[in-house]
Amino acid sequence: MRANLRAAGIPAREEDIERVVAEGIPDRAVVFRALLAATGDDCIPDFLSGWSLAGPGTEGEGSGAADPPRTAAPSLTAARAQPEPAPWPSTIAGLAPLVRAGAVSPVELTEQALARIEEDDGRANAFQLVLAEEALAAAHRAQREVARGEWRGPLHGIPVAVKDLLAMKDTVTTSGSKVFADRVTDHDAAAVERLRAAGAVIVGKTRLSEFAYWPGSTNPHYGPTPNPRDPARDAGGSSSGSAAAVARGMVYAALGTDTGGSIRIPAALCGVVGLKPTFGRASLHGCAPLAWSLDHLGPLARGVEDAALVMAAIEGPDPRDARTRPAPPFVAASPPGDRPGGARRPRAGLSGLRVGVPRDLHLGAPLQDAASRSWARANRALEQAGATLVQVDLDEIHLLRQVAVLTLGVEAAAHHAPMLRSHYDDYGEFCRGRLVAAFTFSAQDYLGAQRLRHWIRGRWHAACRRLDLLSLPCQPGVAPLLDMPASTDLTNLFNALGWPAISVPCGTGENGLPLAVQLVAKPWDEARLLRAARVVEA
Repeated sequence: MRANLRAAGIPAREEDIERVVAEGIPDRAVVFRALLAATGDDCIPDFLSGWSLAGPGTEGEGSGAADPPRTAAPSLTAARAQPEPAPWPSTIAGLAPLVRAGAVSPVELTEQALARIEEDDGRANAFQLVLAEEALAAAHRAQREVARGEWRGPLHGIPVAVKDLLAMKDTVTTSGSKVFADRVTDHDAAAVERLRAAGAVIVGKTRLSEFAYWPGSTNPHYGPTPNPRDPARDAGGSSSGSAAAVARGMVYAALGTDTGGSIRIPAALCGVVGLKPTFGRASLHGCAPLAWSLDHLGPLARGVEDAALVMAAIEGPDPRDARTRPAPPFVAASPPGDRPGGARRPRAGLSGLRVGVPRDLHLGAPLQDAASRSWARANRALEQAGATLVQVDLDEIHLLRQVAVLTLGVEAAAHHAPMLRSHYDDYGEFCRGRLVAAFTFSAQDYLGAQRLRHWIRGRWHAACRRLDLLSLPCQPGVAPLLDMPASTDLTNLFNALGWPAISVPCGTGENGLPLAVQLVAKPWDEARLLRAARVVEA
């Protein structure tokens, strides 16, 4: 580790190195090398496999016994309402036809959102930056366009927020750091461009852990984000502000990023829906990276249908991001007079779907009883809707976790090395320590991890060949205490694979804190994923 740090020119403090050693990080490299040696030499690195070039229905990526993936999203009616009463519907799906008809004003919606932020954000700490003047100007513009009959779709005039990893022209984009505390970006991220094109009103940028490298809200520069249900508990991370802003009714949806669970974890802990799409479905142009091969962008919303509508607005290939793919959209264009977003009514129930339920989650500690009951309740709902539950052995879970953690660390360290050389002391202790720890691993370790990744991908595709979805808990229990991290053990698996996954609220545990189930589909099959998620939600 010292040799790698010296070679990279990183002026690491001896106390930081000693702390990493005391935490046993170098031992992980030894353990990983032993695991890699046990798998043999007949696998290639994952980045040579071309897996993400395969579209829906192709060999190894498509579905098994049920129908082929559809290119249109299901109709997802009656999205889950928030407990907070409002003079109009609490979801985008409910509001969109009213905005289109002129019965609800984008200006009123935006004024209400800004008032809630002003009233509540002193406690919530959900926003890094509030853009009141710009948001009101966008709302007035949306109102004029709708009045002229120029309705752009279901996000037109709807207040939303974006995580402060995403560039917005002429705003400071901190990435939750002191390093970029004064960095004014001169362009919009691709996702921001697409939100603007859809007519959404962006009211501000939300808090995150430093450089998004922590599955909790802890931030040494800007403070933590408490859980909306209990201020002594954490909102989760790293998209903590986005989850809290949606859960508190400040905005109708928000964008987050997910490298090891950072959309799904805070969504689960705050009681909202979080969707991580297939790797390559949404452009990350203009989004500060954490780990290039693990990063995903997606929505947090008040219901499954709202998540689908936001995802439909931001998805699609982008020549500025080579990771994106020209996959068929999962929400079709809306014919005149159809439902907002063009969602079509699905077949009744989930007849024909086969849902895999892992026999063993390979966790270090058992699920909390309430989390286990929540997972069982979600599985019963799927079964009652016509799905068939199939027990499945995914014995490589513990290996895939190691691959995800190592890949994240090495890619993050590679990205941050130039800034560590020049701004070492501007990093918070925890983020700095994690980046220093990544220098424990060698180039051979990283390549070994990519070989394991490819080997496990093949084994899981074989194990899931006749399955359509997987069902797992999203978290082993309720939200941890403030400043404590959540678990990535059940989420980072699907960043390593690039499969789409959604966190859906499913009951409550200790002190009424939210619990959630995680549903996972194979690449590009978000339509089926959303249909099953709606069953759990309902």
